[in-house]
Amino acid sequence: MLPQETPKALNSKAVSTAIKLGSRLNTRVYKMSGGRFASKWRVAAGFKKPVPIVLLTTIGRKSGKARTVPLIYLRDGADVVVVASQGGLASNPAWYLNLTANPDVTIQEGATTTVMRAREATDLERQRLWPQLVELYADFDTYRGWTDRKIPVIICQPK
Repeated sequence: MLPQETPKALNSKAVSTAIKLGSRLNTRVYKMSGGRFASKWRVAAGFKKPVPIVLLTTIGRKSGKARTVPLIYLRDGADVVVVASQGGLASNPAWYLNLTANPDVTIQEGATTTVMRAREATDLERQRLWPQLVELYADFDTYRGWTDRKIPVIICQPK
């Protein structure tokens, strides 16, 4: 993949705040509707090809409180695969840091909530999953080009 020019405003406070506010609104609507609404990502590459969303709940590594975020996901058998892309920002998202401290998570897919254990994909798993993730949501490749960090691919497995 060729390097891409990172948008100048990407790592600004305004973009970070917009992501947080959008995430909170999406989460609230998803929870209130049992996943009937706000269960598809319809922005950027998702505009023409909406992609499915789950709610991932982690335990805050500092606060100890439950933290929930909406994430694009890929089903891989019984596993749920999510990407810690954070839109290509320079740092990993807080939810990723939380699950590295405590890998016990819950995934809400529609009205169904499942207790799972999260882990980072091995290099071999990542090699297999990344093309599927990009097929699902093409902007994952764009985000990879905007950051120097290795974007984590997370596999959540039923407990």
